Amino acid sequence: MENFCLDCNTLLRGRVDKKFCDDQCRSNYNNKLKGKDQAVVKEIDQILKRNRKILASKNPTGKTKVKRSALTDKGFNFNYHTHTYETQKGTTYIFCYEYGYLLLENEDVLLVKREEK
Repeated sequence: MENFCLDCNTLLRGRVDKKFCDDQCRSNYNNKLKGKDQAVVKEIDQILKRNRKILASKNPTGKTKVKRSALTDKGFNFNYHTHTYETQKGTTYIFCYEYGYLLLENEDVLLVKREEK
């Protein structure tokens, strides 16, 4: 049975379990695999950074109320956030890094900034 390099498809000589013809092909193959995963991470990271930037621009004082449309019109994506925080009363704030929000009634959104301790 003939084996071929996973990167360049060259006929392999030597060990039966050999997968690559040389170190360069092994490196190329693994970089291609990593590149696909990193593209997804990069896309999500861009969304999170955009969300953070929008929250920061709409909340210069550290706590303010805006309409939901004020965020979505700027490109805010409510599907992406870094973490949540639940208060003792059961209210859940959604955060994108240090900037967070609380969805209120009538399409209002309370914006907050978590202060460092």
